[in-house]
Amino acid sequence: MNLQKVLLPPVWFLLSIILMVGLHLVLPVRQLFFSPVTYLGIGAIAVGIIVLLFCAYLFRQKNTAIEPFKESSYLLREGIFNYSRNPIYLGMITVLTGLWLYLGTLTPAIVIPVFAWLIQEMFVKEEEQMLEAKFGEEYREYKATVRRWI
Repeated sequence: MNLQKVLLPPVWFLLSIILMVGLHLVLPVRQLFFSPVTYLGIGAIAVGIIVLLFCAYLFRQKNTAIEPFKESSYLLREGIFNYSRNPIYLGMITVLTGLWLYLGTLTPAIVIPVFAWLIQEMFVKEEEQMLEAKFGEEYREYKATVRRWI
């Protein structure tokens, strides 16, 4: 059984949220942020969710696969995809960062870079290879002009 095919990014995202809350409750270490800064976290969570929903809308509008490892029929370059090649994952990271700010303690922060690294190594690199194989020069040009993250 291939772990990548079973534990897709939304599962890793949910597990990261659970781990962050768990670390906050069980091993908070130190309170870094207090009100009103913690409420900025709610704003970041909202922004991340809006990015996720907007990206899902774009995928649906172009009738192309949003799921990792499924062949895309269209190379999205519109909207937020002009600024990031991976805005869905960036939206997830924004939600996790907002959750960290909202919780306010140190230990949940360690989950964020681990999540970003895991997503990049398990999904992004292979997705990029698939897109380059499918779209060739068009994808290489896109990759040369738009950053992976931001």
